[in-house]
Amino acid sequence: MNLQLSDIGQAIQLAIAPVFLLAGVGTMLIVLTNRLGRLIDRSRVLEDRLKVNPENECVGELLSLYSRARLINVGITASTACGLLICVVIAMLFLGDTTDLPLDHYIALCFVGGMLALIVGLVYFMREILICCSFMRAQQLKVLEDCGATAG
Repeated sequence: MNLQLSDIGQAIQLAIAPVFLLAGVGTMLIVLTNRLGRLIDRSRVLEDRLKVNPENECVGELLSLYSRARLINVGITASTACGLLICVVIAMLFLGDTTDLPLDHYIALCFVGGMLALIVGLVYFMREILICCSFMRAQQLKVLEDCGATAG
């Protein structure tokens, strides 16, 4: 194995696109973990209110928060799996280029797996946002109904 400087440069060029993808996945993980943190903080506040007053009307919101947290956890898991698979792709690109191992099929398999994991993460993120928006709309309608106004 005679490793040339041009071989390393070529391997780096091959790995650039997956690295950009990895940066996007990292940003998505930041968004998901921030949303999860806010959900946890809000659920703690509501749970404390329920301890003080069990008759409180926040049970519906708590159930919505628990459901959303479950969806975000799946999204985080899938996005993390995507990041891991993209890292494996990058490593195999370097390994295959420097050792002349035929890793083409494994690279393709890991890349497709990473894309599927990313799709799952995005779908669960979208489901969580839809639940959030529908709960907020229901709350808005309830407030407008309580005020005697009509929703438009």
